[in-house]
Amino acid sequence: MKAQEKKFSRKSPPERSARMVESIYGCKWSLTVYQLLASGINRPGEMVRQVEGLSTKVLNECLRRNMEFGILERVAFDESPPRVEYRVTSFGGKFVRVLDELEKLQQELDREEGQPAES
Repeated sequence: MKAQEKKFSRKSPPERSARMVESIYGCKWSLTVYQLLASGINRPGEMVRQVEGLSTKVLNECLRRNMEFGILERVAFDESPPRVEYRVTSFGGKFVRVLDELEKLQQELDREEGQPAES
């Protein structure tokens, strides 16, 4: 009798995207930065002024990590004094929507367990 031909192979998790999600959730400021950008606050100095506990150094690390992943882009204007703004890329918009869905999933889990949902 012939061995039955296998139709499926073991499915592996999406390595790069899983690492991105882990890294972004591991950075406690990335979600706050996305919230600031969605509110129209896109200049680093204003971001630091708007968020208690956020330092320029930590913000720059967070922005750099997000740019490396292609989630954010840096726009430098040729002005005096120099002006820099950050924007969510088209890929970043897709990524943020995935994070929004994860947040909704967590809220459903919290409701099922009778825990108050986090905002």
